[in-house]
Amino acid sequence: MKTIASVQEGERLVGFFLVKEREVRVAANGDEYIDLLLGDESGTIPSKMWDVTEQQKNAVNRKTILKIDGTVRHFRGKKQLQINRVRIANEEDNIDIQSLVQKSTTSREELWQDLRMVIDDIHHDVYAAIIRKIFGNKEVREAFTTIPASKVMHHAYYAGLLEHVVSLCHSTLQLLPVYPHLNKDLLLTTCLLHDIGKTRTIHDAITPEYSDEGQLMGHLVLSVEMINEAAFEAGFSAQHEEVVALKHCILSQFGDMDKGLGSAVSGKMPESIFFNAIEEMDAKLNALQMTKGQSEDGWQYHPMFKRKMKTDH
Repeated sequence: MKTIASVQEGERLVGFFLVKEREVRVAANGDEYIDLLLGDESGTIPSKMWDVTEQQKNAVNRKTILKIDGTVRHFRGKKQLQINRVRIANEEDNIDIQSLVQKSTTSREELWQDLRMVIDDIHHDVYAAIIRKIFGNKEVREAFTTIPASKVMHHAYYAGLLEHVVSLCHSTLQLLPVYPHLNKDLLLTTCLLHDIGKTRTIHDAITPEYSDEGQLMGHLVLSVEMINEAAFEAGFSAQHEEVVALKHCILSQFGDMDKGLGSAVSGKMPESIFFNAIEEMDAKLNALQMTKGQSEDGWQYHPMFKRKMKTDH
């Protein structure tokens, strides 16, 4: 059966899809339609429902499962699904919502086991205590192991944040023999906690949305807040030298401030320079991987790079 990722322009796409985003809009002629972002296990595709009824407007929401018969078109270089027939899935269809969710290629359970091995490899008492306090919270742990790293930019799928963090840990462990003067425990703790604020920023791993707290404060601030809280609970001052170093690496993770990418401070330590490099590399390479197969000619404009990128290589 064809999936969103495998279907080409002009081909028919029939199946069940999850409504990831939904907004009622008004066309130039005054008619209402529903703008949709549909998803399956392979990716997402935008679509529109025309000639909608009041019943459909009330019934079609985020997390609704639709059975669609449509044709794939290209609009401004990207796939779009032209809906020919649609109905809302019912109990007799017996569709598991998890089967329509894009996931990491590695299972959540395997990724978590990898992460636990990294945690066990951190021996500094301050960092080990902060990590235990944060990951000892069941709600934080559940969110951390299920939410995406972002809604659209990179690792934008179920357990994407977990995969991103594990990838950063592996990169660090591979490169540390080349840079033996770097503080291993500081770097691994930065990998583990650099995006921990996203557990308060992003809610709902199936159809992610940003929380009010996340939109008003941002995940860097929330990450630092969580680290301060954990340090206090563990009996360490927020001004402790190692705690300050950790927060510096997190607040400078997007590189120099003059880049305008979101860092609260420019990197001023070897570890912060190192972490920015691997963080940027992992995010960019994953962002490109996510665009594979989305354009007809293999070239696609990507907002992260602000230029067209070759995506079929």
